[in-house]
Amino acid sequence: MKKLANVLEPYQGLRKEIYIIALARTINAMGVMIFPFLALILTKKIGMTIAEAGLWVTIGGALFMPSSLIGGKISDSFGRKKVLVIFETIGALGYATAILVEPGMVMIYILLFSSFMFGLAGPSHDAMIGDLTTPEQRQGAYSLGYLGFNLGFAFAQVLGGLLFEEHLKWMFAIDVITALIGISLILFFVKETLGKDEIVIANKKLDMEEKVEGSILSVLKKRPLLIYFALASFGYKFIYSGWSFVMPLHAEANFPGDGASIYGKLGFTNALIVVIMTPILTMLFRKASNLRRIIFAGILFTVGFGLLGFISVQLAFFISVAIFTLGEILEAVSGMPFIMNHTPASHRGRMSSILPIIMGLGYTVGPIVMGKLIDSLSFSITWYIIGGIGTVATGLMIALEIYEKKHRVPPIIIEGEVPEIIVI
Repeated sequence: MKKLANVLEPYQGLRKEIYIIALARTINAMGVMIFPFLALILTKKIGMTIAEAGLWVTIGGALFMPSSLIGGKISDSFGRKKVLVIFETIGALGYATAILVEPGMVMIYILLFSSFMFGLAGPSHDAMIGDLTTPEQRQGAYSLGYLGFNLGFAFAQVLGGLLFEEHLKWMFAIDVITALIGISLILFFVKETLGKDEIVIANKKLDMEEKVEGSILSVLKKRPLLIYFALASFGYKFIYSGWSFVMPLHAEANFPGDGASIYGKLGFTNALIVVIMTPILTMLFRKASNLRRIIFAGILFTVGFGLLGFISVQLAFFISVAIFTLGEILEAVSGMPFIMNHTPASHRGRMSSILPIIMGLGYTVGPIVMGKLIDSLSFSITWYIIGGIGTVATGLMIALEIYEKKHRVPPIIIEGEVPEIIVI
């Protein structure tokens, strides 16, 4: 019982809104079937080549950049809840219109439109959790949301794999229904959080979250560590794009006709491991810094993805997923807490957009680069290259940890007082 209590400890004592947001993410994720199967929709349903599919996936990712920037700005100006509810609703209704059309270019344009809407809403989610938590609570809060998403995602992947071949329209319909239910929970049970964060730190000279005036660029100039972090994370996102783009195509190439079904099972495995291991890894690494956890994540990414360059029998796909998913967990529960702990409360929405844009460029360009590599070379060599990039990215994160230690601001001791020290 004591061990169970230790595992659950990071999730205890959070504000009720955090639990509602996690529940909303869980329900929403139960219908997330379109994006994970996008590469197969473009190739098998619409008839594109792998390179063409990579180009369109990259275009969709590129749209995330302006939408996220706009969403972050209006989130800091008009409110997290308003932006999240309005634009996620529009995005879901965009998916609803896709039910009425056959696979083709019109469907692609609809998906791009919805992707833009979801991009506008994205920064509000992370900023909202930042508003509702203290630095000590953030790893648990972001971990809980990530856990909830993957709990629903496990269901969605299996169901999506079963529906893909004959019932694509049902995939869209379920995605719409679950999205609207999740949005409704936020609408009715979570109040606006902009300007209502309750973080109180005794020594204000140590408070990286104190509200400031100025643009997001002026904030980043004073916090170069965040820029370095985003650049180092670029490589992580690049290699992780192989999960949603290269792996389903590789599965289909190796096992013709069964690719979607196998990828659905791989997605279920990924989500199941996340559900089981997220609380355990959160507990085991609770004393490690955010950067140290992310370094371990890079090692696991490199080994997990690089494995498929050497062996690609069906069992190898599942072993690969098991390894890189552990890295995915460590990166997911550490990245945003690191960013929020270094961000002024006044700029959380914008920081939740601009840094993920820099980081997400790796995820955006990954498919188009990998598509060309696969067409020109082979799946095996593509995985070798992915593993090499993972090694470089992990090395950059190690260098960042060294830099952070050298430039960490020491605690300022005021005579007669004991300062409150926050470990980022």
